Amino acid sequence: MAPVCVVPLLGGVAEHLLLSQFPDFESLRESESRGYRKAAVGQKQDFRDTLQALDTHNAVQTLDKTIANLETELSAARTLQESFLNGSPVSQEYKASESSGRRKYLMVIGINTAFSSREKRKKLEEEKGIIIRFVIGHSAISGGIVDRAIAAEDRKHGDFMRLDHVEGYLELSGKTKTYFATAVALWDANFYVKVDDDVHVNIATLGQILSKHISRPRVYTGCMKSGPVLSDKEVRYYEPEHWKFGDKYFRHATGQLYAISKDLATYISLNKHVLHKYVNEDVSLGAWFIGLDVEHIDDRRLCCGTPPDCEWKAQAGNTCAASFDWRCSGICNTVENIQGVHNKCGESEKALWTASF
Repeated sequence: MAPVCVVPLLGGVAEHLLLSQFPDFESLRESESRGYRKAAVGQKQDFRDTLQALDTHNAVQTLDKTIANLETELSAARTLQESFLNGSPVSQEYKASESSGRRKYLMVIGINTAFSSREKRKKLEEEKGIIIRFVIGHSAISGGIVDRAIAAEDRKHGDFMRLDHVEGYLELSGKTKTYFATAVALWDANFYVKVDDDVHVNIATLGQILSKHISRPRVYTGCMKSGPVLSDKEVRYYEPEHWKFGDKYFRHATGQLYAISKDLATYISLNKHVLHKYVNEDVSLGAWFIGLDVEHIDDRRLCCGTPPDCEWKAQAGNTCAASFDWRCSGICNTVENIQGVHNKCGESEKALWTASF
């Protein structure tokens, strides 16, 4: 039998003295609990610190990777841009993919409209390499009645080019920028043309004019003009940033019709987020090119007056590519008068189909 330890029960003073040497069990339990809680809090804080450190490390790694990717993309864009501006080939791979994947067109004509015949348009694309589209954005309330009407017309004729752009007179510079960036992404052409919808255009004559400049890499052509900067808020074409220009604008193409070569359209596409927009879109376009190695070509056949001006020139064998009234910045009362302008100044339909570009 195992020995049994017998603890005598003490009473009186002796018992009190013995018990006073030890803390009571509740005190021991509370002290132990405080210790565990303190240790647990410390461990939890250490765990949080570790997680925070890991999150910070992961965030830094992600940021580094993002920056590296952006630097790579920026470097590639700069290389591509420099190639275009220097007139040198980008790379054999780029040229091969471009030539094999996309058909080459002579020109893309964007008719700037604010809210045809499909067979003839398709024939122009296939036989003459000429793309024609009516360029329009969307209303401030996207999907409204006006937008639905344009969408229905586009489904019927298929000759609209819809832009991610809110229509508005003071937003024409943004629309021009978006048009060129979108067009150069959709079609590989030698030239990209912008024309207002109240201008009469002879397409064959325009094509013949532009085809003479195909070998030139950075062409900006139109009717070049200059004039006083309008600082009076009460007049049309008021320029809020007039102080930047001095008394007169630099030379730039009038906004009714102008054309730029592919390299310049690509330049706009690559730099669209940093190109400043002035109120007048023709001034904006000229400003984007003013510091570049660009060939400005002034061609007065791109801005003839309406009859009798364009009529006399047509009779003399010098057919105009574009005609409009300067006083109206287009053909006055376009709907009523444009057919009359065409009857007197228009080239024959045969001229278009027999033209060689």
